[in-house]
Amino acid sequence: MASRPEYDHALATAFRLPDAPRLVTRSLHKSTMALAELQGAPNHGMTSAVMYDEAVLVQLRLRDCLRCDYFSEGRHLEGVDRRAGVIQIHDLRRDPRVDLRDPFHIIHLHLPFKVLNGVAEEFGASPVDDLLVQPGECLRDPTLEHLFQAIRPSLARPEEASAVYVDHVALAISAHVVQAYGGVCTVRRPPRGGLAPWQERLSKELLDANLNGNIPLSFLALQCGLSVRHFTRAFRQSTGVPPHRYLLKRRVERAQQLLKDPDLSLSDIALACGFADQSHFTRVFSASVSMSPGAWRRTYVSKATA
Repeated sequence: MASRPEYDHALATAFRLPDAPRLVTRSLHKSTMALAELQGAPNHGMTSAVMYDEAVLVQLRLRDCLRCDYFSEGRHLEGVDRRAGVIQIHDLRRDPRVDLRDPFHIIHLHLPFKVLNGVAEEFGASPVDDLLVQPGECLRDPTLEHLFQAIRPSLARPEEASAVYVDHVALAISAHVVQAYGGVCTVRRPPRGGLAPWQERLSKELLDANLNGNIPLSFLALQCGLSVRHFTRAFRQSTGVPPHRYLLKRRVERAQQLLKDPDLSLSDIALACGFADQSHFTRVFSASVSMSPGAWRRTYVSKATA
């Protein structure tokens, strides 16, 4: 999905802060990035859903927010560090949301995978389809913190911001994310082998049996006798996609089978396929097959009765 400058406005709208200061980069690697600074009062409540996007949200917390809860694909995330200075990377394919009860102040970068892959290509590395960061994982990353702090004065006066400076800082954040969390190196190395046939079969069986996504990468890696990093790389080399992308593909394929049954509601199908709710199901399905579940069902019925 192509990144659009208005996407960051949609993110600000999800926080009900449509007028929050933001900066949009020029087109880099055939896409754009957008920075925004958001702050709000106590009892802000739950953020609303945003459209499915092939992108991540790299976020720096600027003040403590001890009373807040994070969710990914409808599941509550445990062990979140809510102190100032924490970096979180939210995958916008996984319907991230947050319930904010304390005052909050964050700065974030909307970072499309197109940009990450452009940077990876410059490094001579394979495409980055997933970052080696789990939902809710909290990072202490001085490099990202300093880069975000360096851009804050430009956000305070966006009309006076230097486009060249904004582009360079955003690209520096992207390069650091690729190197630190994308599992790539700046030196091209011979590709490692993929999974053994039994490892690939077992990991696929485990993922297919847990379409709700509750099975962690660490468990899959353990069952295959590999580290998480090695398992993720080997799975992608064997299947052509990272584990989470495989899981989304299987969810959509399962949904297509269930949509053939006219007695099943869309909400029932969403839950049966591991989606948080019907809205999340519709966003992911539409992004995958270029039509909504309802439209796909009508098309199937029309062809079946023709």
